[in-house]
Amino acid sequence: MIARILLADDSPHAQRMGARILSEEGFDVEIAADGADVYPVLDDFAPDVVIADVFLPTRSGYEICHWIKSNPRHQAIRVVLTAGLLEPFNESQARAVGCDAIIKKPFEPTEVIQTIRPLVEAAQYSRGLFATDAELNSTTLARLAPGPQPARAELDPDRIRAAVTLALQASMPTIIKEVTERVLIALGH
Repeated sequence: MIARILLADDSPHAQRMGARILSEEGFDVEIAADGADVYPVLDDFAPDVVIADVFLPTRSGYEICHWIKSNPRHQAIRVVLTAGLLEPFNESQARAVGCDAIIKKPFEPTEVIQTIRPLVEAAQYSRGLFATDAELNSTTLARLAPGPQPARAELDPDRIRAAVTLALQASMPTIIKEVTERVLIALGH
């Protein structure tokens, strides 16, 4: 499955550089120039990762990250916050809203790809997109073809454990927040 990246930045230069770096690596890239434009794209484009500038007009990257991380529908999406080298960046606020990584601009290709790849994999694992295209094609063909079915591949416990660990790590902030809110409601706060 082709990974989808939403790049939210109001700088035309950052848009061009980010889109070029990500497209050359085979990612499907969508651009948003305003914080308010991000929300409809989340449903239409369904990105694996959102890269958001913390100084976007209308909605900041911090606000976007907080909204994504607190919305169960989008909890598998990973969020990377960006800021220019000379711009003030509040790391404690970034952690508080649940950002998954930070990248300083101007974008350096190696850093961008090394940051994004594991986040894409984690997002896809969280969504249950474990099978490769070849596995999906053989599974689909096996269901459609009459006659004996091919032998199933042996399950790899380490791979399953890694997938479960990634899914739990991705879900944990949302679970903690929900449980905390329910406990507070139950206690009358």
